[in-house]
Amino acid sequence: MNLEGRRQSSNVDDRRGKSVGKAGGLGLGGILIAGILYLVFGIDATPVLEQAGALTGGAQTETSYTPSAEEEALAVFSKQILAGTEDVWTEIFKKSGLKYEPPRLVLYNDYVQTSTGTASASTGPFYSSADQTVYLDLSFFTNMKKDIGADGDFAYAYVIAHEVGHHVQYLLGTLGDAHKQMQRLSEKEANKISVRLELQADFYAGIWAHYDNKFFKSLDDTDFDEGVAVAGKIGDDYLQKKAYGYTVPDSFNHGTAAQRVRWLKKGFNTGDPSQGDTFSVSYNSL
Repeated sequence: MNLEGRRQSSNVDDRRGKSVGKAGGLGLGGILIAGILYLVFGIDATPVLEQAGALTGGAQTETSYTPSAEEEALAVFSKQILAGTEDVWTEIFKKSGLKYEPPRLVLYNDYVQTSTGTASASTGPFYSSADQTVYLDLSFFTNMKKDIGADGDFAYAYVIAHEVGHHVQYLLGTLGDAHKQMQRLSEKEANKISVRLELQADFYAGIWAHYDNKFFKSLDDTDFDEGVAVAGKIGDDYLQKKAYGYTVPDSFNHGTAAQRVRWLKKGFNTGDPSQGDTFSVSYNSL
C-alpha cells in the first residue's frame, strides 16, 4: 500500500508497556479453537468474552518496554489506516446526512484493561461497543503469517477496517439490534445472526478499500489480492477443517471462506454501502 505522506489518527491510545493483571479463562480465541486463530476478526467481543470468563478485573502497571523497529512501523501503519477509515466513513456518512463519530484504537501487548474488564491478546483484535473501541495487539499481525499463512500490508489493513466495520454497524444501530436478536435465539440461530454481522463487516472493509483507493490512490495491483487471500483463510470452514479435519456448519459464526471473499469483493467492487444488507437475504444466499 502507498501510505507515504498520509496522516496518522489521533484517536489512538497506545498502552504498550502498560501491563494489567492476567485475564481469567482461555481468551475467546483459545476457547473456540486452541492453537490457531479461529475468531480472527471478532465482532463486538464484550458479551462473549464476559460469558467465556476472559474479562476480569486487573490493575494496570507501567513496565519497561521497548518496541522493535518492526512493531513501531506497524503502529504507524495502524494509525494511518485508522485515519483512512475516518476520512472515508466521514464522507460516506455525510452523504447520508449523518455525522460519523470515529472509534478509538487501543494498542496494547499481552493484556488490556477494557471498560468491562481485562482481555487477553489471545482474543485477537476485537471491537467493543461498550466503549466504541478497537483493541489490537500488534503481534497479531506476525501471528497471522505464522498461524494461517496470511501476510501483506493490505491484509493487515483489512483487519483494522473489518473491526471499524463493526463500529459502523454500532453507529447505524445494526449491531445492537443483532445482539438483542441473538439473546432470544438458540445457539444455532444466534450463530447465523453472527455470520450476517461478520459478512457485513467484511463488506464494509471492502467499501473502505474502494474509497481509500479512490481518494488517495493507496492500492497497487496486488494489494487487494492480499485481502482476498486472507478472507479465504479465515472462513469457519477453512479453520475448522485445518484444526479438526472436518466442519460443523451449525457452529459457523463468521461465514465460510467463499462467503467472506464474496462480501469483501462486493464492497470493493461496488463502492455502494446500500448493497451491504446481509440481513434481508436468505441465509443460504449469503
